[in-house]
Amino acid sequence: MHELSLCNSIQQVVNRAAGDRTVTVVHLRLGRLRQVVPDTLRYCWDLVTADSPLAGSELAIESVAVSARCNACAAGTTIADTLVLLCCECGSPDLELLTGEEFLITTLDLADSGADLG
Repeated sequence: MHELSLCNSIQQVVNRAAGDRTVTVVHLRLGRLRQVVPDTLRYCWDLVTADSPLAGSELAIESVAVSARCNACAAGTTIADTLVLLCCECGSPDLELLTGEEFLITTLDLADSGADLG
């Protein structure tokens, strides 16, 4: 279960970025080729953060489809079945992947500090 080690790494990055601020949601972009199970990642996030300042925070995961450009016919394609990486137009396996390999923390939602800024 590599999702557990991924959550440990995410936690370290988020803790550095958040400082003393309370994080409510961690937003991730996760490509379908990453071989990460989103539900398992969320479960591991709850385990890893249980006794930390991130306890109770949510892991919001945006799934990114696999898309590619065919080097044979130049067609752009979104690949539905990630086990078969072929151009949907000409059937060529000569593809340049454009999306689907992402693993990126995009934003953090922070709790309102309640401080009056006015």
